[in-house]
Amino acid sequence: MQLTTSFDIPSHPALISFNDKILSLGSCFAESMGNKMKELKMDILINPFGTLFHPIPICQLLEAALEEKPFPENMFLERDGMHFHYWTHSQVMGYSFEELRGKLTGQRFLVKEYLLKCDYLILTLGTAWLYELTQSSEAVANCHKQPSKLFTKRLTGLDEMSNYLKKIFTLLKELNPNLKIILTVSPVRHIKDGIPENQFSKSLLRVLCGNLEEQHAQVQYFPSYEIMVDELRDYRFYKPDLIHPTEQAEEYIWEKWKNSLFTKETQNLFDKIKSVKLELEHRPLNPKSEAHKKFLRNLKEKLERLNDQFDFSSELEKVNAELSDF
Repeated sequence: MQLTTSFDIPSHPALISFNDKILSLGSCFAESMGNKMKELKMDILINPFGTLFHPIPICQLLEAALEEKPFPENMFLERDGMHFHYWTHSQVMGYSFEELRGKLTGQRFLVKEYLLKCDYLILTLGTAWLYELTQSSEAVANCHKQPSKLFTKRLTGLDEMSNYLKKIFTLLKELNPNLKIILTVSPVRHIKDGIPENQFSKSLLRVLCGNLEEQHAQVQYFPSYEIMVDELRDYRFYKPDLIHPTEQAEEYIWEKWKNSLFTKETQNLFDKIKSVKLELEHRPLNPKSEAHKKFLRNLKEKLERLNDQFDFSSELEKVNAELSDF
């Protein structure tokens, strides 16, 4: 019995390997997929400015990084003894203006380093609804729990979003000609905007990604949104908030992501690393038994072999500490 409508996702024309460097920016889905890659020892930088939802704030930050522009002073704010910036998520904060500015400057240089050297840029777009400061019409990435009267909310059009992204893609092409860009629309529902409004917003983002894929050879689209709303179209695949995908749904999308975007050799390495990680989580019935001692020795050998390719130093240290107790 077929209980879902599935569809084939073609392989990416330039598959990702373990040697590749990746920058992932965007919604919390960018973090979800990014963290899975990071856990599997890939060289990936994930949302260094915190969670971002709209293409325009994402482009503002990419441009600031590439051109080493300072963060606008008028966009800093203080709340409850903490300092924030309207261009970034509240995950990036400081207990003083100087501390926050130092963090942002450091992250800006790190992002530029990745953009110039990385092989893949992953952008996960969450919404086409944009918030701007009413007084200056400046776009914000996050309202930081400030009074709603300070902001104006509007739905951005295709041309406006496209112009921002085209400018960044052109600049990236000049600075890093071999960079590949993967676009995806977040499957997370922004129902605070309203159900019809969320669907309208997602539709705009999907058309935006399709147009950019046609216009730029280095751009490819991955259908994470379509997997969620078509293959997993049931509320059991949503968390209790009915907004975010469950772990099961994320794992399902990850399998599709992995099979479509990574080389077979890399997928095999993923399997080896995942197997070792499962062994690391093993809890023995008798931690002082000879059987567990043998298990630890075998695990140590596997880690030492993998450590030639990837950094398993902390895991090796933990296993060696356990063995020293015998």
